Amino acid sequence: MGESMRKQKMKKILSLLAVGVLLLMSMSGCGKEAETGKTQVAMIVKSTESAFFKSVFAGARAAATEYNLNVTFNGPESEEDYVTQNEMVRQAMEDGVDVIVFSAVDYNANAEIIGQAAQRGIKIVVIDSDVNSSMVSCRIGTNNLQAGVKAAEAALAAGEDELYIGIVNYDVNSANGQQRELGFRQTVEQDPRVKDITTINVLSTTEDARAGAKEMLLSDSRINVVVTFNEWTSLGVGWAIRDLDRGDRTQVVAFDSNVVSVGMLETGEVDALIVQNPYAMGYLGVETAANLINGQTGGPSVIDTATTIVTRENSGRARRYCSLLKRESNYSEPHSQNRSFRAILLLMWLLRRISIT
Repeated sequence: MGESMRKQKMKKILSLLAVGVLLLMSMSGCGKEAETGKTQVAMIVKSTESAFFKSVFAGARAAATEYNLNVTFNGPESEEDYVTQNEMVRQAMEDGVDVIVFSAVDYNANAEIIGQAAQRGIKIVVIDSDVNSSMVSCRIGTNNLQAGVKAAEAALAAGEDELYIGIVNYDVNSANGQQRELGFRQTVEQDPRVKDITTINVLSTTEDARAGAKEMLLSDSRINVVVTFNEWTSLGVGWAIRDLDRGDRTQVVAFDSNVVSVGMLETGEVDALIVQNPYAMGYLGVETAANLINGQTGGPSVIDTATTIVTRENSGRARRYCSLLKRESNYSEPHSQNRSFRAILLLMWLLRRISIT
């Protein structure tokens, strides 16, 4: 495609996006509240307490209002508890839901119950964390292999002549963490400065990641780069760096963003964040569920919600983004102000998808 044609196409897309945003911002009274009665969609995720999944829920509630769907939200207390998550899927089956929007704790251990739900005619939409099933209608979330590549690029920005890397990963049965580590390793292993890579796996909690990271750093003083792959482990690593006063001599690359992790970016415990778009995952998950309920087939089987690298230099943008998501997380009823926030957040995702930002 020639440059002039490309510019014309981009202008057309931007015009359409702008019209869409204006419509969303002006439709303060057009969305219907979900009617009481039969639940149509069950959203079952890995946790209900993290900032990440609160943002997922905010996006999902927005879509539920737009499409007039009843949606329930559930998840275990621990991101390791696939047993409870399986029971939640079983309960959704008994409730007779039409669609389950699912984020798997365990790629393999959740597979059987998801297969049983699909065999009953329930449509399955996966967001964020995949499950080992061929019966999923659509997978929505981060391209985790590419996210690992981005983490590697941020880690390799360290100006040292020799790099000794420590990886703090979470559950080995999580597809997300393993894919991110794979993409990371495939990239950094091509750099001759990388002399050694040490990996530890911890529970997906701040406390366990903090303790594991401290032990790793104390056992090998050569480690000058630390990488971790989700919200809870990122906070734990940041606290460990602060506890050991290692901020000035350790390049830290972490995942996801909340007020605390962005603060760590600004105070030096973290050097880069690989930021996902959980709001889009929630919104698009419920939107896809609505399409399936309405009999629409032939849509994309995979939707990449993209990631971006946030550093100290552009952390102000991340803080503003966190502020928007925090306000959206408190959203419960449709009104014009929240619609404008949703329009802005979704526009950010759309622009990133067509590589304009």
